[in-house]
Amino acid sequence: MKAPIPLFEIPWDERVVANAVESITRGTHWANGPFVEEFEAGLEAYFDVEHAVAVNSGTTALVAALAAHGIGEGDEVIVPSFTFIATANAVRLVGAAPVFADVEREAYGLDPDDVAERIGPETAAIVPVHPYGAPCAVDALADIAADAGVPLIEDAAEAFGADDDGRLLGTIGDAGALSFCQNKVLPTGEGGAVVTDDDEIARRLEAYRSHGRVSSDYFDSVDSGTYAGLGTNVRMSDLVASVGCAQLESVEEYIADRRQVADGLSSELAPVSGVEPHAAAGRGRHVYQLYTVTLGRDVDRDRVIDALERRGIASKVYWDPPVHLTRTYRSRYGYEPGSLPATEDVASRVLSLPIHPGLRADEIERIVAGVREGIGESID
Repeated sequence: MKAPIPLFEIPWDERVVANAVESITRGTHWANGPFVEEFEAGLEAYFDVEHAVAVNSGTTALVAALAAHGIGEGDEVIVPSFTFIATANAVRLVGAAPVFADVEREAYGLDPDDVAERIGPETAAIVPVHPYGAPCAVDALADIAADAGVPLIEDAAEAFGADDDGRLLGTIGDAGALSFCQNKVLPTGEGGAVVTDDDEIARRLEAYRSHGRVSSDYFDSVDSGTYAGLGTNVRMSDLVASVGCAQLESVEEYIADRRQVADGLSSELAPVSGVEPHAAAGRGRHVYQLYTVTLGRDVDRDRVIDALERRGIASKVYWDPPVHLTRTYRSRYGYEPGSLPATEDVASRVLSLPIHPGLRADEIERIVAGVREGIGESID
């Protein structure tokens, strides 16, 4: 039997190993250290921003960004439901309430018209997501946020290196949350960061990730330090940052390879009816953190999944049910099917296929053959 094709593989090279060994054998600063500072500096250079504040996950990057903007009890934050549940959970974790808006039918990001309808007196922020690694309608959303006098905090977890008209996603709003989880474009295994040009927001982020500490690093001074506000421990470890430093040197190669693989998949799928690859809607560079297709309404998605599985090919549905119809959000906020029609339609028809920089041409052929079999096409 042919080797299985997983959804993703983490790229690594000798620089990753060398950095990890250096971090471990240094014998100090495992919880924080010089690789964290180097990684933050590298992110600042890559994104051309004043500040990058590293934390321990993409989820906590969102939580920290919301907290740094003073969002909490009594506030509402407009978010998509077509997203990983962390986007909405982050809002609840700071004590605010998520307000779900529908998505547009191009790149599946927040629909600006629907967002504008949901702005209210309690709206404190808008958090758009760039699905699968392509830009949402971020300019229109930024205008809406500016008119409402609230921050736009980009959830760019899936969009490292993606851009809109040459502007890197995560840098268009007031702050951008990044994720380095194992399946992301820059996959340190886990970790996150917030990028911003706002000095005060950066100061709050740095304090928040270290229990509100505003003095020097805990182990660099003899006293207990100065704590000026509430925070928690969401620091990135030096070991994780060491991996990130090495990967950052190669991230443009990772992106180029992902795009080449995506082009190969899209080319092979082009003549297949009932299968539409996700695209960037002409807005900018798609980095294909996920390679997702939308199936025709007459296609049985489970049959496609089964056909792929029989061939040893992984696939995954992101995200069905959408967040507003998950058990926890339905029970808490009373959402029912039909609340967000575009979101629910898209969620019922998408399927993500394997993608990573090293996916080979013969593996692409196997994936496409599995899709074709699943939709009922004859396979030579």
